[in-house]
Amino acid sequence: MVSPKQLLSTIESALLGPSPPAPSQRIELMHAIRNSLPSLQNLLSYPPPRPSDRADVQSREVKLPDCSKIQLDDLDVQIALKLSDDLHLNEIDCVCLILSASKEWGLMGRESLEILRLAAGLWYTERRDLITALYALLRAVVLDQGLEEDMLADIQKYLEDLINSGLRQRLISLIKELNREEPAGLGGPSAERFVIDSRGALVERRAVVSRERLIVAHCLVLSVLVVRSSPKDIKDVFSVLKDSAAELHSTTSTVKYQIMYSLLFSLVIAFVSDALSTVPEKESVLARDASFRQEFQEIVMAAANDPTSAGIIDFVRFAWAVHLMLIQGESVGREIVSSASSSDLQYISSCLEVIFSNNVFQFFLDNVLRTAAYQNEVEDMIYMYNAYLHKLITCFLSHPRARDKVKEMKEKAMTMLSPYRLAGPHDIMHENMKAEKTSETGHQPFVSLLEFVSEIYEKEPELLSGNDVVWTFVNFAGEDHTNFQTLEAFLKMLGTLASTLEGASRVYELLQGKSFRSVSWSTLFDCLLIYAEKFKQSLQTTGSMLPEFPEGDAKALVGYLNVLRKVMENGNPVERRNWFPDIEPLFKLLSYENVPPYLKGALRDTIATFLQVSPVMKDTIWSYLEQYDLPVVDGPRVRNSNQPMSAQVYDMQYELNEVEARREYYPSTISFVNLLNALISEETDLSDRGHRFIGIFRFIYDHVFRPFPQRAYADPCEKWQLVVACLHHFRLILSRYDVTDEDIDSVVEGSQISSLAQPAQLQIQLPVVELMKDFMSGKTVSRNIMSILSPGVNVIITERTGQIYGLLLEKAVHLSLEIVILVLEKDLPLADHWRPLYQPLDVILSQDHNQIVTLLEYVRYDLQPLIPQCSIKIMSSLSYRMVGLVQFLLKSNAGSSLVEDYAACLELRSEEGQVVENISDDPGVLIMQLLIDNISRPAPNITHFLLKFDLDGPIERTVLQPRFHYSCLRVILDILDKLSKPDVNGLLHEFGFQLLNELCVDPLTCGPIMDLLSNRRYLFFVKHLETICVAPLPKRNSAQASRISSLHQRAWLLKLLAVELHAGDMTCSSHREACRSILAFLFGQYAVNLDNDQNTANTVAFLNGAGNAGAGIISKSKVLELLEVVQFRPPDVSMKYSQAITNGKFSMLVEDILRNSLSEKGGAYYYSERGDRLIDLASFRDKLWEKFNILNPQLGSIGNEAELNSIREMIQQLLRWAWKYNKNLEEQAAQLHMLTGWCQIVEVSASRRLSLVENRSQILFQLLDASLSASASPDCSLKMALLLTQVALTCMAKLRDERFLSPGCLNSYTITSLDIIMLKQLTNSACLSILFKLVLSILRHESSEPLRRRQYALLLSYIQYCQHMLDPGVPRRILECLLGNGQDSDDMDLERIEKEQVELARSNFSTLQKDAQAVLDLVIKDATRGSESGKTMAHYVLDALICVDHEKFFLNQLQSRGFLRSCLTGISNVSFQDGGRSIESLQRACTLEAELALILRISHKYGKSGAQVLFSAGVLDQIASCKAISMSMKGGLRRMETRFRREIAVDIDRQQMIIAPIFRLVLSLTSLIETSDFFEVKNKIVREVIEFIKSHPSLFDQVLQEDISQTDEQKLELINLAVAILSKVWPYEENDEYGFVQGLFRLMHDLFAQDSEFFTSSYALESMVNQSRSELNKFRLCFSLSSYLYFMVTKKSLRLQVSGDLSDHHTSAGQRQPTLALFGRFLSTITSALERAAEEKSSLLNKIQDINELSRQEVDEILNMFPERGPVFSSDNIHRRRYIAMSGMFQVVGHKDQLVTLLLLLSENVLNVIHIHFQDTSVMLPTSEATRMITYSSDSDSKHGISPLLEMLIPTLQRLESLSEEKTGHDLKVFRRLVRSVKENSRNRHFGSLPIERISRALGYL
Repeated sequence: MVSPKQLLSTIESALLGPSPPAPSQRIELMHAIRNSLPSLQNLLSYPPPRPSDRADVQSREVKLPDCSKIQLDDLDVQIALKLSDDLHLNEIDCVCLILSASKEWGLMGRESLEILRLAAGLWYTERRDLITALYALLRAVVLDQGLEEDMLADIQKYLEDLINSGLRQRLISLIKELNREEPAGLGGPSAERFVIDSRGALVERRAVVSRERLIVAHCLVLSVLVVRSSPKDIKDVFSVLKDSAAELHSTTSTVKYQIMYSLLFSLVIAFVSDALSTVPEKESVLARDASFRQEFQEIVMAAANDPTSAGIIDFVRFAWAVHLMLIQGESVGREIVSSASSSDLQYISSCLEVIFSNNVFQFFLDNVLRTAAYQNEVEDMIYMYNAYLHKLITCFLSHPRARDKVKEMKEKAMTMLSPYRLAGPHDIMHENMKAEKTSETGHQPFVSLLEFVSEIYEKEPELLSGNDVVWTFVNFAGEDHTNFQTLEAFLKMLGTLASTLEGASRVYELLQGKSFRSVSWSTLFDCLLIYAEKFKQSLQTTGSMLPEFPEGDAKALVGYLNVLRKVMENGNPVERRNWFPDIEPLFKLLSYENVPPYLKGALRDTIATFLQVSPVMKDTIWSYLEQYDLPVVDGPRVRNSNQPMSAQVYDMQYELNEVEARREYYPSTISFVNLLNALISEETDLSDRGHRFIGIFRFIYDHVFRPFPQRAYADPCEKWQLVVACLHHFRLILSRYDVTDEDIDSVVEGSQISSLAQPAQLQIQLPVVELMKDFMSGKTVSRNIMSILSPGVNVIITERTGQIYGLLLEKAVHLSLEIVILVLEKDLPLADHWRPLYQPLDVILSQDHNQIVTLLEYVRYDLQPLIPQCSIKIMSSLSYRMVGLVQFLLKSNAGSSLVEDYAACLELRSEEGQVVENISDDPGVLIMQLLIDNISRPAPNITHFLLKFDLDGPIERTVLQPRFHYSCLRVILDILDKLSKPDVNGLLHEFGFQLLNELCVDPLTCGPIMDLLSNRRYLFFVKHLETICVAPLPKRNSAQASRISSLHQRAWLLKLLAVELHAGDMTCSSHREACRSILAFLFGQYAVNLDNDQNTANTVAFLNGAGNAGAGIISKSKVLELLEVVQFRPPDVSMKYSQAITNGKFSMLVEDILRNSLSEKGGAYYYSERGDRLIDLASFRDKLWEKFNILNPQLGSIGNEAELNSIREMIQQLLRWAWKYNKNLEEQAAQLHMLTGWCQIVEVSASRRLSLVENRSQILFQLLDASLSASASPDCSLKMALLLTQVALTCMAKLRDERFLSPGCLNSYTITSLDIIMLKQLTNSACLSILFKLVLSILRHESSEPLRRRQYALLLSYIQYCQHMLDPGVPRRILECLLGNGQDSDDMDLERIEKEQVELARSNFSTLQKDAQAVLDLVIKDATRGSESGKTMAHYVLDALICVDHEKFFLNQLQSRGFLRSCLTGISNVSFQDGGRSIESLQRACTLEAELALILRISHKYGKSGAQVLFSAGVLDQIASCKAISMSMKGGLRRMETRFRREIAVDIDRQQMIIAPIFRLVLSLTSLIETSDFFEVKNKIVREVIEFIKSHPSLFDQVLQEDISQTDEQKLELINLAVAILSKVWPYEENDEYGFVQGLFRLMHDLFAQDSEFFTSSYALESMVNQSRSELNKFRLCFSLSSYLYFMVTKKSLRLQVSGDLSDHHTSAGQRQPTLALFGRFLSTITSALERAAEEKSSLLNKIQDINELSRQEVDEILNMFPERGPVFSSDNIHRRRYIAMSGMFQVVGHKDQLVTLLLLLSENVLNVIHIHFQDTSVMLPTSEATRMITYSSDSDSKHGISPLLEMLIPTLQRLESLSEEKTGHDLKVFRRLVRSVKENSRNRHFGSLPIERISRALGYL
């Protein structure tokens, strides 16, 4: 069975929505109501208490209806039994209620009384939902809302069956039962009086039950129109009606009156509908039973006991008589005349006699129609009541017997009423007015009948359409009036009939023609002119007094004026312009004292209606008012006029205080203020800021509004009419005028001058300034407005529903709140200048905290949505102005109620069925924005307060319990949980998701809110992915607003999910489950590493749905579907307003308005709640009219109607264009917003959580492919392409990381070498697809440099990805070693991979070659004319193109376009004018680095041919002239941040950016130097390189002077490059004037003299990898130095000394030279390093091979050596750990292998140098015999210096000779031959220089 709550929700969504229900909704609706049939048949009938069930409860073990058992404690038993006693409910059902309350509210920690009230509240809520659902069904059938006929027919058939089965009798009995003082009704004497409703409010049980009775009574009324009532139903309802009417004399309850009205109208409707629904085949149900007619006639004619019951029964008699008239007419029509017909006529006669004798019409007017209870009924019910009153009176007036009776009553009234009477003094006249009216007209049925007809059609004037009966009655009633009472009533009826367009025209024609002899328009205007002339003559007669104004004439004139007002209000706008061309007579009586104030009021009210007739009428009315109306206090004239003021008897102040105040009636003042308000609101000239209205303002301020609380009022309605008029005036002033700086200064100056006379002060006053001063000092207006508001919302609600002036009071409250808002918008800037005399309004209000509470509590007002809107806006303003607002609210004891009020307001808004057009008027959106705006404000703030965070402790430690507290958080979660009525609540859903997202990113609220949302109770993060994210978008043509909101909803939800993926605590099971579920949904598979987590499995099952829960896998990846949703052509937002304008001058005018409004405050633009800059339609319209009026000042004058209409139509066209522009702009922004959310969740998933899913490479490829496809689409905008390209960049980067992230096989626990060296890479076809789409996106039609920079970065990343399919850190030799020993299949895999690599490279080149021209055009354009960052990226792209080039295609393109030469020219022209201290210099340095990289790439890519191309282009000359090189080596580049006026050092090493690339380039050019050209003096290459060195000697000298022991890796590389260049070319230089040779020798001495520890130590000792890399780089430098020395020894015949003489003081430290002894020690160091490297390499290879045998501890020890490989988590398995360890070891093995190779080469150089010296006999000769040898020393070694060298060499050579080929991995045959040769020479030299005894020992050693 469907629960009542679900039933009601289903009915409302299907029947009350703004759009027709979908087929699925219809099916769901019919299913729900059919399943609810038993509940509706037995409406509010529940199982009673049973002794057996009571005993079960007392036993504490209860078996529930679902057959489950539950244990109870003592408190549960106590509450269940109390509920059973109080509600007359079964004990088991009471236990179920307690369980439901626990689920809904959370009962832990609550008191027993609170639990009791909560459970009872749930029960009453369920009852209310059920009867409300029934009411909605009945209403849908009775009040056709345009639903489909077949669905209505199904519902009607269902209801007919339901009613025929006894539902109506159940409704009647419920109305009686619920009114009894018993548990099943209002409650027994011991029952709990209060319950807690669904919104957490404490309400009286009696009020809840009374409201149930009222809804049941409404259902009874509607049921009569579904199935006609039976005689028994009529008698039962009449019996209940009499009982209800008898209760009314002792109560003032509005609800009881409304219940009585429902019972009364159920009879009225039954009688009328039963009689009118007869057809030839179907007669009246009641007419068939003659005995019923007789019986009911006797019952209804019985006398009543009290006047109220008698009056109600009289009206039942009236309806019964009409029923008899109708069925009697039908009987005659069918020719079935019998004795029953004659008795019916007797019944009719007797009823009519009683009806007219008791004047039932007057009773019904006074006790029903004009009561507050009736007027405050449900709108639909009032409409139906009035509709059937219309049918009732129409049927009555159409019957001959009734017409005769009415004619008789008219004649009687004409005879009895006095035809004429003079009015006495006003005070006496009005004191006796009511008494006389009662005596004469109170008992005249004809007058009451006229007023009765007027009252019916006053509420529903559309019922007059086609109503000939009423117009016939009008013709009858309008004839032969002999007294003003009947004339007044008739004219009032005419005014009511003129309330429609058709009626206004018809009434105008009636009074314009000769339909009536004495009633016409001429009568009205003639009378006005006659009296005006009479009074004028009387004034001109000396000493005479003004004659009295006859009351009859005054009343008749008021009636005429009422008709005129209605005719002008509702008449045809075109026709009414010509109806009354001269309105001057309406003004002529306003100034005379003897004219009754109520007549003046009618005159002014009528005048006000003429304002809308024509634009020129405003000036006419102003001029007539100045001429005729009473003046106000002295001040500036209202309007400048040349016409003199006519003589006045008294002014408005006198009339108010002396005339109206005595009478306690104020119609003249009310009309005066209303008329002025209407005129002021039409003013378009605001230049004087309201100064001309200061007199009017002072009158209203001082004389009308200031004393209004102290005045006496005979009619309370007039009090509030007066207040509303004043408040409307104040609101006009505040909303139309601003306070300027000049006004601010004048107030400051004026406060110092208080001696001005009153007229002089008025001359400098402005109404808006005076109002602001009043509020900012807490004076008159402020105090009176707070006195209006101070009774509080509860009192206002009571008076609104219980008093006839309730609507006026409500309007006054609304205006007061609006005024407070306007003041809050203006006061802060003023307070800064006016302090301390004037303070901001919040400071004034905070002087009495009750005022603030009063303002904020109006959010509870639910009868008028504008009032809670104002209260919310006030809260929004105070929330950022009052720092301690939350603490104040908590101290005021209004905290919890205010939280519940806001939640109730939000929930009420979510349950509405109609769309709120203006977002700023939506209370739900206002509350959401209030919460969002306050999130970032200091804690505790309003957001924390309204969402029920713990305000007593740290906000971040709150444990949110939305089910325990009724708050906005609970309502928001419920709204987002259901997502019901998306077309109505779309904005609530959107801002709800935004609020949760903002809460999740706020540092204080993120923890509590994310913990709540990840809770299994909500499953919030994954619940709506399927429902809203991938659902089709609403259509743009039919539901663009819903489409926009839907896009924003998806965007915020995706952002929310991205936050959870990014910041979710993976150590918490709920967050881990949420993250895995999100990933499972996005990528269509289970997440890995589930750790047997059952919760995650449950979540995935939830996502799959109940039907697929066992499948265990999401069917499809949704992340691509999400992208498809947002891929559509964005709407056009171009400024194509010219289509709406044909005049070019006007087009320029519109363009000027829109362009100047960009920076203009209060211009034509505004920022929406979403942050979109839209056109303000109202402001745009006003500015258009302002401009048009300036262009044509005579536009509004008579005769320019055609041009005015043309401009009006043009403005309408422009407004339609602006509206469409706004919607399109909003949709475009929403599309971009959703794409942003999609990009965020994709990037976060790829960056942080992709390791939790399988097939990562495939997922990344799909995302990359989809992003590129979307960005290349013609529908993709530029902004969207930027976002999509960023996603593609992230995916490409992760693809590159994925190659090294983990082994390819995840199912095996072992790992092989092939897993490491074979990188996971996409297939060639996938790679080519990426490149193809990337090229398309680069060449897209709409592009920009920022987009291309990202695309270039993506292209670079792609090319780098494709460079190596094998790990480049693993040398080929190592691969062969690891894959040897018979692994043929692995060798084949390597060959296949290498083949695929070659194919991919060629395919990439072919793809790029196809669009090479277009791509190069774009890239070269950016490289030459782009910004510095664009140039940098473009040069790197060209670098990459050269890298993939084949057959010099791209090189030739660059040469043919002249780009290379321009690039070199650009390098030569680089300079930093500011010394490299600005951001521009830094960017230029980056561009220079990219340019050098491109040039260097050409040299490296094409080898000598590339170097030759560069050399031919003059690269050395261009580089040599580059001024960037000349900057100080120590200076570097620094960035000056001017915005903060401080210098920020940027960690940019100029040596690495500029010097190192230049050195590399120069070094690459030295490859052109051939050894055979050594003796070629004119070698051009050598000469230019030497010239380059000579042009920058300090550069090389500074590098060579670096302390080798203190250098880092970057400086070491720079030294190596400088040494390599010098070693290549400097031997060709004969003159060493720069000392480079000595510098090289110094480096040799410093390096070669170091021990082995120096080479193994690193500048950064973080890991083994850094140590091996540092050692390798140091030995590379040593190799360069040894190569230089070897070259000098072999080519330049340099000979070294055997050893140095430290005692030689002639040799300075800078001139130290390498010696053979130094080489010998260095060779020992090399040998040690070689042995160690070979051993470490062998050891690591063994560990790699045995990695699967190592324990976890051993693997972790290896991991500690490689921290740079990434973090290792405790959750990582042994497989991943082994993989990371192996990859680290492979990198070190690669370094060790390179080091072994380098050390072998270095050893060969050293051995060759020693060998040459040993072979050269001159090394042993004295210096005098070696003068022909080149030497750099003045001394020679003696023979005795060789012995220590030889003793040191021989052991070293033996160690070299014993090196293992297996460990080194090299063939050492040649190397060993060299070693043996040196060894032989060393031994020979050694033995020749030793004594015989040492030779003998040496031989023994050998």
